[in-house]
Amino acid sequence: MDASQNARLTALSPLDGRYAEKVAALRDCFSEFALIRDRVRVEIAWLSALADEPAIREVPPFSDSATRQLAEIGASFSTNDAARVKEIERTTNHDVKAVEYWLKARIASVPEVAAVSEFIHFACTSEDINNVAYGMALANARRTVLLPMLEEIASYLREMADGYADWPMLARTHGQPATPTTLGKELANVFARLERQIEGFSRVPIKGKMNGAVGNYNAHLAAYPDVDWERLAAKTVVGLGLEFNPFTTQIEPHDGIAEYCDALARMNTILVDLDRDLWGYVSIGYFRQRVRENEVGSSTMPHKVNPIDFENSEGNLGVANALLRHFAEKLPVSRWQRDLSDSTVLRNLGVAIAHAQIGYAALLQGLCKLDANRDQMARDLDSNWEVLAEAVQTVMRRYNLPEPYEQLKALTRGKSDMTPELMRAFVERLPLPVEAVQRLLALTPARYIGAAEALARRV
Repeated sequence: MDASQNARLTALSPLDGRYAEKVAALRDCFSEFALIRDRVRVEIAWLSALADEPAIREVPPFSDSATRQLAEIGASFSTNDAARVKEIERTTNHDVKAVEYWLKARIASVPEVAAVSEFIHFACTSEDINNVAYGMALANARRTVLLPMLEEIASYLREMADGYADWPMLARTHGQPATPTTLGKELANVFARLERQIEGFSRVPIKGKMNGAVGNYNAHLAAYPDVDWERLAAKTVVGLGLEFNPFTTQIEPHDGIAEYCDALARMNTILVDLDRDLWGYVSIGYFRQRVRENEVGSSTMPHKVNPIDFENSEGNLGVANALLRHFAEKLPVSRWQRDLSDSTVLRNLGVAIAHAQIGYAALLQGLCKLDANRDQMARDLDSNWEVLAEAVQTVMRRYNLPEPYEQLKALTRGKSDMTPELMRAFVERLPLPVEAVQRLLALTPARYIGAAEALARRV
């Protein structure tokens, strides 16, 4: 057994064990290595900003060569580099200070940068580095993992909505037979909900700050009272891909992270709803699942083809949402100008997002296995002619016939023996205009779908 396999078998979290390959892309965003690397990149960006500020004469502008070497330090940061930072942390017992010391050692071979090494982490509190690093991780995960997967799910739903736009289906309200719809229209509903949430999630601002120990540039102005520190801080934060927040305590208040988590949780809730509906449609035979030759459905019942993908998706999205909701409630709350309770919580952002990623992958896998069963949907419709009672009583209302609802209630409510003949016989006895009677007689449950097809094709 190789070391990686052994590590997975002994991992405490399924994210690093059973699901390790499925969440591999997120390691570049939320692993300890990625956090340390992004801290290094923030420190380099701040030092470079100081060098670009003419009023800070003690840090002359870097040459093109030095600038390239600094950029390479951030770009080539490796797991060996991160391991060295962790060694330093064992002495400092402070993770951000360890980054500062590592970077000072690392730039020793770049003389013009080494000459100003004390300006690494200049006037910064740890949170000036951390909040930007976490913001970069969230932005990276949204751009490279979450939005592509969500857009793929939405695209698949849109294709299914169009492909099944005219496939009649018995609706169920309260779990009981109800006015027919089409399979495509029901999938279009989900697509429309998801599309709106994707758009909102993509626009959630991720903010950062670099304004010192309590957010007022106290140390900055003590050293250089004539520098426009807010402009310099904003330039650095924006240059790293975030929006600048000028009003903070020691910590950026995490309102943007809360919005991000809430937006993601809303999408997950929509997809849990979809998981459960698809699970139900598989159960009643509206969908068949394509069989994989060597896959086993049950350890004792050989015939089983279980909807495990939708179950897996529902479970993982539930875990993700439990964490995301906690983050959204906890992170914006900090005692006075700072307490440390957010630190350990922030380290779990990747856990929530990884469970969401697993949920999306399982849902996509399940969607790709589905084949709609038109015959079963047709049988269901043909067994429930009572659903036309709505149409008949509504037409009766138009022409002011007496007690239309009550008459149809007496004919159909709670009865399982409604036949086409009984419904047509009732319609033929109604004192309606000929054209109205003909329209009602032409109706079948499969034809009583209103604007469902047109709506499904509109997404």
